Amino acid sequence: MRVADFPELAFFKGHTLIHTDGTTLLGADDKAGVAEIMTAAEYLLAHPEVKHGKIRIGFTPDEEVGRGVDFFDVKAFGADFAYTVDGGMEGELEYENFNAASAKIEIQGRNVHPGYAKNKMINAIDVACELQGLLPAAERPQFTEGYEGFYHCVGLNGTVENASISYIIRDHDAEKFEQKKVFMWAAVDLLKKKYGDEVLTLTLKDQYFNMRKMVEPHPQVIDKALKAMEMAGVKPLVRPIRGGTDGARLSFMGLPCPNLFTGGMNFHGKFEYCSLTTMRKAQQVILNLAALWAK
Repeated sequence: MRVADFPELAFFKGHTLIHTDGTTLLGADDKAGVAEIMTAAEYLLAHPEVKHGKIRIGFTPDEEVGRGVDFFDVKAFGADFAYTVDGGMEGELEYENFNAASAKIEIQGRNVHPGYAKNKMINAIDVACELQGLLPAAERPQFTEGYEGFYHCVGLNGTVENASISYIIRDHDAEKFEQKKVFMWAAVDLLKKKYGDEVLTLTLKDQYFNMRKMVEPHPQVIDKALKAMEMAGVKPLVRPIRGGTDGARLSFMGLPCPNLFTGGMNFHGKFEYCSLTTMRKAQQVILNLAALWAK
């Protein structure tokens, strides 16, 4: 890795970094969070003199496929507020996330011998590429930042006869999110008019929504997190998640749940790494929160 390609790397100069040999993922998302939570729990068990209120710990599987809290029993969990430990950069505190939807388009082509295909063949691969070309190129992940949403083609498989193309659609703004979904329908409808209704089939599903409106009515959840970071010598970075978290769905299930940093970076790729130095600070933030909520 070079700082020229990954500017955030400069922040970690002098830190102890955990990484792989570059041929596989590290899995810091979210093994880092699990390690920090368990280390904090271990400390509290070993130091009964530390005062704290009732603490509940939960781990959710399958977040990356959008099913992490499908069977999470908020009432049985027994907490009024919670925090996910699933962020990245040191100091991150996030209580805004994308509204998210998935879109899958199945394309039924018409295969004809290429020597006799004129005015007969419908190449499903061509139709898939045409759909990709209809979507705004500037609204792809590699060209967006901050609150900007995107259409992200995550998979394209096909032959002349059949093709399948998958997207994730994201935006922080609810109105713009709805507009993106409408635009996807419009693009598919345009191609249906060109090739026939039976050629394209769109399945579009909402996945999760921006948790801001569920967290903001409870400012103490944010204030205590900011205080816990300051106590640990961490400079807070309050910014939106350019992704999702199970905390978003939990917030809509009645458990307001902002997200805290872990020190893991470059998630989901072979350039993933994690700062052990920052992990220790994340552990301390968790312990500080336990003390602050005891008061």
